[in-house]
Amino acid sequence: MEQSDTPPRELTLEEAIALAILLQKNEQLVEARELYRRVLDTAPNHPDALHYAGVLAHQQGQSDEAVALIEKSLALAPGRADCHNNLGIVFQSTGKLQAAIDAYHHAIAIDPGHANAHSNLGVLLRATGQPLQAEAAYRTAIQLNPEHIDAYTNLGILLNALKRTREAAECYCKVITLRPKHREARRLLALAHCVLGDIDAAVKIFDEWLDEEPGDPIALHMRAACTGRDVPARASNGFVERTFDSFASSFESKLEHLSYRAPALVAAMLDNSDLEQVKQLDVLDAGCGTGLCGPLLVPYARRLVGVDLSEGMLALAKEKHVYDALIQRELTDHLRDHPAAFDVIVSVDTLVYFGDLGSVIAAAAGALRPNGLFIFTLEHAVGVSDINWRLELHGRYSHARPYVERVLTVAGLQPWITPAELRMESGAPVAGLVIRGAKLR
Repeated sequence: MEQSDTPPRELTLEEAIALAILLQKNEQLVEARELYRRVLDTAPNHPDALHYAGVLAHQQGQSDEAVALIEKSLALAPGRADCHNNLGIVFQSTGKLQAAIDAYHHAIAIDPGHANAHSNLGVLLRATGQPLQAEAAYRTAIQLNPEHIDAYTNLGILLNALKRTREAAECYCKVITLRPKHREARRLLALAHCVLGDIDAAVKIFDEWLDEEPGDPIALHMRAACTGRDVPARASNGFVERTFDSFASSFESKLEHLSYRAPALVAAMLDNSDLEQVKQLDVLDAGCGTGLCGPLLVPYARRLVGVDLSEGMLALAKEKHVYDALIQRELTDHLRDHPAAFDVIVSVDTLVYFGDLGSVIAAAAGALRPNGLFIFTLEHAVGVSDINWRLELHGRYSHARPYVERVLTVAGLQPWITPAELRMESGAPVAGLVIRGAKLR
């Protein structure tokens, strides 16, 4: 058969945009971005190309560019509910909550049947202290789309915070009915059963999960939290990695809504430690997450290193442009391999995933130079005197203050401990400890 001599046909603009969207859905973001660039070079005012290029910029962590592109698209074609909804998502990711609320209201005004916009609005109404309005928004989204998994999940979380645990459990059951292997709904439903005192029902959920996915680290850890049996001395690497990778992109916005104070409390402890902000210290951000502490540590640091188990968290920390190095590794191992390497080690809400603190604190002491400081936060096991630590229902560990003092002293660190409220959770403050261990030799 002879080959055709007909040259390949150029794509039309609409075909090129459709191809770029397909590449974007398949997570071929570099190729999609190049195709959008070529389309916009040819047609700089094409609303669809501008909009989807803005969504892509958001996916790549370039929020300012995303807002500019989507707003330009809306200036050219203002009557598109999806575009307003996506603009709200971008604003929400950057903490501009009122701008996001306004965008969702615009989407709903254009299309009252836009279930996603109602659901997204519910998230922000809850975050801004309007639980009844949030509940109404979630229920509207569910009425419009009875299979809206996010709306059911978020409604369940809201109802649980309002102490309406049975209603919350019904929401999680609905999610599992719609998507039987939904990990987060399974976890939340099991916790709801624990709160209601039905431990057997919670165990059944985790056992069925483990039958389907043997060795799943989240199911194993949370079953231990619910039952108090087979409690590990620390959360497994798999549990930490999967947990934080799964919500890295929404981590900071969620904490902001919880009045998260831990980084500021640690910064205040640093400020009260007679350290000068003259960039002369080697500093380790141990469990750096998305880098929330990084900007607070920069004034002290000649060199600032971040270490974390979550690849997703480290990718966001890199965008802060404050770290000299970011390393994906288990914390204790990293500390042991860097003796006398740091003047200051800071760890915010990382040691809450350790029960037994002996090894990690000893490793931190070894990684400090003489006169070095280890400053960290823990959740306080309030009102107990007969335990050192315990695994709480939410999967984090809390610690008794006398135990923390003993471990620090044994490691050769002089303890200074201050009680504090770290954040809000389920409408109540989380009792915490802000700790400084000073190495005097």
